[in-house]
Amino acid sequence: METIEGEKGDFQVTLKTRPRYIIEEKCTGCTTCMEYCPVEYPDAFNQGISNNKAVHVYFSQAIPLVAYIDDSCLYLSEKKCDICRGVCQTGAIDFRQKPTRARINVGAVILSSGITPFDPSAREEYGYSQYTNVVTSMDYERLLSSTGPYGGEVRRGSDKKHPKNIAWIQCVGSRRVTPGDNSYCSGVCCTYTQKQMILTKDHDPDAKCTVFHNDIRSFGKDFERYFQRADDLPDTRFIRSYASVAGENPETKNIKIRYATADQGVKEEEFDMVVLSVGLNPPKAYKEIAEKFQIDINDHGFCDIDSSNPVQTSRPGIFVSGAFQGPTDIPESVFSASGAGSRVGEMLNFRRGKLARERIYPEERDVSEEEPRIGVFVCHCGANISSVVNVPSTVEYAKTLPHVVYAQEQIFSCATNSAREITDLAVEKGLNRVVIAACSPRTLGPLFRDTLQEAGLNQYYLDMANIREHCSWVHSRQKEEATQKAKDIMRMSVARAAHLEPLKEFDLPVNKTALVVGGGIAGMTCALSIAAQGHTVELVEKSKDLGGMGRRIHGTLEGLEVQAYLDDLIAKVYKNPHIHVSHEAEIKEVAGYLGNFTTTVQTEGRTKVIKHGASVLAIGADVYNPTEYLYGENDAVFTHLEIGEEIAKGNDTVTKAQSLVMIQCVGSRNETHNYCSRVCCGHAVKNALKLKEKNPDMRIYILFRDMRTYGFKEDAYRKASEQGVQFIRYTPEDPPEVEAISEGGKEMIRVTVTDPILGNRLELDADILSLAAAVRPPASIHDIAAKFKVTLSPDEFFKEAHVKLKPVEFAADGVFLCGTAHYPKHIPETINQAYGAAGRVITLLSKDTVVASGSVARVNEDECVSCGACITACTYGAIQFHDTPKGKKAIVNPVLCKGDGLCNAKCPTNAIVLRHFTNEALFGQIDAAVTADQIAAQMDAALEEA
Repeated sequence: METIEGEKGDFQVTLKTRPRYIIEEKCTGCTTCMEYCPVEYPDAFNQGISNNKAVHVYFSQAIPLVAYIDDSCLYLSEKKCDICRGVCQTGAIDFRQKPTRARINVGAVILSSGITPFDPSAREEYGYSQYTNVVTSMDYERLLSSTGPYGGEVRRGSDKKHPKNIAWIQCVGSRRVTPGDNSYCSGVCCTYTQKQMILTKDHDPDAKCTVFHNDIRSFGKDFERYFQRADDLPDTRFIRSYASVAGENPETKNIKIRYATADQGVKEEEFDMVVLSVGLNPPKAYKEIAEKFQIDINDHGFCDIDSSNPVQTSRPGIFVSGAFQGPTDIPESVFSASGAGSRVGEMLNFRRGKLARERIYPEERDVSEEEPRIGVFVCHCGANISSVVNVPSTVEYAKTLPHVVYAQEQIFSCATNSAREITDLAVEKGLNRVVIAACSPRTLGPLFRDTLQEAGLNQYYLDMANIREHCSWVHSRQKEEATQKAKDIMRMSVARAAHLEPLKEFDLPVNKTALVVGGGIAGMTCALSIAAQGHTVELVEKSKDLGGMGRRIHGTLEGLEVQAYLDDLIAKVYKNPHIHVSHEAEIKEVAGYLGNFTTTVQTEGRTKVIKHGASVLAIGADVYNPTEYLYGENDAVFTHLEIGEEIAKGNDTVTKAQSLVMIQCVGSRNETHNYCSRVCCGHAVKNALKLKEKNPDMRIYILFRDMRTYGFKEDAYRKASEQGVQFIRYTPEDPPEVEAISEGGKEMIRVTVTDPILGNRLELDADILSLAAAVRPPASIHDIAAKFKVTLSPDEFFKEAHVKLKPVEFAADGVFLCGTAHYPKHIPETINQAYGAAGRVITLLSKDTVVASGSVARVNEDECVSCGACITACTYGAIQFHDTPKGKKAIVNPVLCKGDGLCNAKCPTNAIVLRHFTNEALFGQIDAAVTADQIAAQMDAALEEA
């Protein structure tokens, strides 16, 4: 982008496009030009570990999958070579292309400029530019990848051998105030290191893995269990110590690491490879971005955001999402992107649908009377499949199967050009069934069904043979057997495909009203965003007042005055004519389906029936009521939440105390509640800073296991330490002990804790004890989950449809989530997710209809004996009895049916048939599981044994 002019709702943007020197419409991605190109240079996508050509595709699954020519091209720089143009059979190469400029008019802009990994080469202490076997975590990601420099094999740069002893050094470029480093915590490094350890052990179970760290910051949802999974692997170590690269063994090229331990002093070890877990920097062009878009950036180079509206920049009409808000993980990036889209939707709602064009498919061919003509496409999936399964052999075998008239291999079947190839070949070869031997149909089934529709075929003539998750990934060391299994899976899929029938999907009308359950910060923010886009919102709250847990919080580390913010938010809710609030509400019943729900609510002594198209569950969370550390027995013992309230009240007993001790992880990170409550460390630091502000002489001790002040909260952690707050680490095996004492007529709390550095027991006498009480799922969560037919995580928070890709959606269609009922989170994160949920709701409510699957159950009334087994089995309430001339018979409501097949399996008379999974198709698949030759071989073996 070159320039941006104008204002909110009317921006003029000038875009400059560099020439590809490739005519996109003609390029087929065949790679012939790349094979002949003589220019090789380090491949930036593979971190410079391998080489690429001057003409290349940036990465294996780029969209569009079209080559481009860069500045290293000899013809562009010296008018030499021109080989590529001679070998391109489609005439796609065009060196006459020039840069183009386009001026477009837009109403809003979303900045999703991402991050830049920290570059350790500028710091000699890391040894990155000095020693070949010191790599960054980004380098290591590429080594682990099937499309990486060694085809998914982890090899050392010095001798290309597989490393057997690998070390990771954490916080490289993060949590440091030295010049060139970043003072903030990058947030993601601890967990991606654990992922890399687990994948390393998958590659080589005998590998030894060591992590040198300060705090383990596994604060995300399910991250504590993930850390324990990594820690429990054989031959893995987590060593709490700052470590440095001390040199290289000149003979073996192994890397020496020096580190300190509490019990053995300074030690030095050699490792085959050292991985530097690099942090996240702002985008390289952050200054240019700030200047062009006239937005404010913070001291770290990220977008300066208001914590009450994290997706809004300082310039109206320009929004931000993802890691440009600050270091963040994938789920937060996803829902902040959806949230930014929702904020844009509020502003540009009047334009919604004006530029949309309906997708037009070719007329569907009726092939139901034709003999099956099956085409099989076997995917390499980069090296995910082909590194284990012999794909060419599998393709040749496919050609021998009944009804298969065409078979071929593809590098990535899901790539744009490959999908187009399937469509074209289906037409050219007259295919009427297609089998894709690739990965999970859950992931790519919709894409390939769309591919069939483009060929004029019914989308249900597709079958996918999962030879990745079910074969190559689980048999990576049994290549011959894996190849045979891939053939077996594919043979079964082909047999099933021969029995597939065309099915019709149908449209369902969408009720334009949204139901939001929960009137806390998340629920109100989500409701306001939906209402601002013209939709009616029914907001139901179980209490007399709106505000939720926010009513007990008075400030944040970012400086947000929470009560003033809440008052403003509540006023906006009550003033909005599109929002109808129900107080003291209890949900009695939920019925219906995607786009058409009916919820019965008991509110303020009356029954209210709400018809709505989407539901958002934002029911908040509870706070653990401690049973330990004298809580409830001694008036000097508080929770962090209560201490915050007392500070806001100006309670002299708290603010003028001489000493205060805080104990972290009370009620969480234990056997019964095995998760991190995420917010406690930040709250502890916030309260400590507030108390130091009011009483600088107060002695404050924070007893912790890992300080999880991730992101920019790290600066507050450092500030607290600089102001004299003392942080003392304890272990779960040796927790603090608390007792009430009386000295000189003064009642005090004595906290005894072992200092792991000194190796001594410390006795801390405190006037006040503050406990970091865990965040717990709300008591009502089981009831709400049952009524809305959604699931819970092992920790009994709401379970999203996909932790990374669908963080605000449930598996139940039309139901969304946000706030602390999803998982504990700080207020800015809650607001981000609330906007994200609103964005997903709007994608549903903005449509007039939604499409229901054709793969649903149907009842053969002649076979139905009215036993009711199907009705009992169906968890969606899709089956009921109805009266017919033949008596009471079961009937399936196709709108409610999810096609899970439970009724089909339960029916004793086989009266229920699940379309797309008929008996004929499944029996055909089962019969094909074992070939006649295999049966004969098994019988011969049995006879020999006998």
